[in-house]
Parts: sequence; structure tokens; C-alpha cells
Amino acid sequence: MTHAIRAEGLVKRYGGAAALDGVDLEVEAGEVVALLGPNGAGKSTVVRILSALDRPDAGRVTVCGHGVVREEKRVRELLAGAEEDPGAWSANLLARFGLTAAAGRPVAALSDGERRGLDLVARLSVGPRVLILDEPDRGLDIRARRALRDAVRRLAAEGTAVLLTTQHPDEANGLADRVALLDRGRVVAAGPPDEVTRRTGEASLRVRPSLAGDGDAVSRILTELTGATPSHDRDTGALSVPAADPMLLSALVRRLERAGIGTETLGLHQPTLEDAVEALTYRPTGHRVG
Repeated sequence: MTHAIRAEGLVKRYGGAAALDGVDLEVEAGEVVALLGPNGAGKSTVVRILSALDRPDAGRVTVCGHGVVREEKRVRELLAGAEEDPGAWSANLLARFGLTAAAGRPVAALSDGERRGLDLVARLSVGPRVLILDEPDRGLDIRARRALRDAVRRLAAEGTAVLLTTQHPDEANGLADRVALLDRGRVVAAGPPDEVTRRTGEASLRVRPSLAGDGDAVSRILTELTGATPSHDRDTGALSVPAADPMLLSALVRRLERAGIGTETLGLHQPTLEDAVEALTYRPTGHRVG
């Protein structure tokens, strides 16, 4: 099967710094893949290269089987789209984005959010075989973000391959079939959102006592209930311990009540994709570019 997007060993350097350091990435027709990671991880550099706006220093990149370097014109045609009559779909998108009135105003009279929304409508309307979006939800209000998600889902259902970057893991979790986490120019984790999330670990009990002096007592109770030594967040004063069994929460509540310990925070925390991004990518680094 020919991948709609395929990058193998992608390398890009600016000066002496590596923006990309051996990135492998695949997107199939009808699939939505989200690139996640901190600023400077290399997301925008990947987008520029796949969009034929920049060239890699090493590696092989293809869009629908066409080499991005040798067949730049054909790649841009595939990204531009060729729907015969996008008029009705465009009008529908303008309404969904709340931009029907804005479409008739001079560009100088538009807000940054309206300009970005109109640009997205134009790109979403033409039925591209491959759609590459760099932080498309940036600057959009709630209505427009919802319209964006709906439009991307429709295009994917019709066979369009979608690659997007976002700073919002929650958006990716509800939209992407797969995610790829970038850090320092490398893919550090990839797969379905729930699979990547599980790499963060299991659920945990989290407690922040009302009185700092109760911390030791809370720690002892957590250890007795779970057999594990709690971790302590010095910034918030919260203690947490792995807890696969949700029934442990009610047991903890009873133990704290008997001990007369009040809490500011108490609950069973389920790992999220945001937790995974933070745990797997936000690490001490040197200079980042891209």
C-alpha cells in the first residue's frame, strides 16, 4: 500500500543545531495523525518539509508516492486539491465557522481570528487528497474549533489523509486516529491516543491535605492502602500513589475521616494524553530549533 505521507530518517539542520534528527512518520488515506510536542520540538519543520516549502538535509519524503524534493510541483498540486464544485461546501463551512459576514468584508477590517478562519475554510473546501495543517486551532474560538474538528472528520471519512500539529492534546485525543510525540527533533512515542496515554502509567490517588502538618499522616495512610510510597509534589503539597483499583478512593476517604484529616484536593486521577505529552517530551534539553 502506498502511504499518503511517508517520511523516513528525516533530518534538518539550521546552522549547527538539528531541528529534526531522524524522524519517521506515516499517514494513510482517510487517517488523521496529530503531531504533539513542546515549542521547538520540530513540528513546524516537519510541516514545512512535507508541504514542499523546505528541503531536508537527509532522509526520504513522499506524498502519495511522489518525492517531495524531486516532484515538488506535483506534491503542491496534491496539497492544493481539485474539487470540481466546492461552492456549497464552502458556504456551509463559512456558516459553521461563523464567518459568513466576514467573508464579504475587506481584509483590513478582519480580526486575526477571522483571517485565520477564512484561510482554513479555503483550504478545507477544495477536497485535497492530503491536508497538512500547522496548529490550525490557534486563535480560533470554541465555535470555530468545533467546526474545524467536524470538517477534518468529514474529509478523513472521504479518504483525505490529514496531518496536523496542535498545542492542545485534548483536541488531538478527540480527533486523531494516531498521535506522534516529538521532542528535540525525534519521535519519542507514536500510536493511538489511548495507547500513548497508557505509557504515562496507571491511575493514581491524589491528596492535598488542608494542613501541611498532616502530610506525614496522609503518606502513611496511602502506603498502608496501596503498599507503595507516595510521591510528593513540593509545589502543590499534593501526595500521589498508583492506584489501579478505583475502590481504593472510598477506602481512603473513610481512613481520612477517621483520622480527622481535611483535604483541599482528593480524587482518583486518570492519566490523560496531556500527561503523556508532559511526561515524555518536557524534559531538560539543550538548544531547540524548528
